[in-house]
Amino acid sequence: MDPLVLAAATAVVTAMATEGWQQARNAVVALWRRARPERAEVIAAELEETHAEVVAARRAGDGQAEQDLVGDWQRKLRRLLDADPGLGDELRRVLDEELAPLLPPDRQPGAHNVTITVTVSGQGRANIAARDQHITER
Repeated sequence: MDPLVLAAATAVVTAMATEGWQQARNAVVALWRRARPERAEVIAAELEETHAEVVAARRAGDGQAEQDLVGDWQRKLRRLLDADPGLGDELRRVLDEELAPLLPPDRQPGAHNVTITVTVSGQGRANIAARDQHITER
């Protein structure tokens, strides 16, 4: 699955359980209005249903139901991008600027904790980098 679609679908469903869920709803409906205006009202209704289902799943502690909703939104977003691949940049913008700020810090896209432990002994050497690393030995 496309990482952008997965991140956006997860953000949509997660945002539906926050106080900012109306803002998330409006951002997603606006995306559909630009891309497929004839489906915008249907998407608005589906987002209302998603909100109710996420709230119920959270109350019941049903993580699987929440994951199923993420899957539903992955399919919807994937179909939207398949119909117009040029929407990828717009979906990224909606994710970064409108959905991510609504999420708790630990649920924001790209929020990961990484722990690296390295033990070197004798003549050993370790090179660790979080991104590109260039080593020139002379």
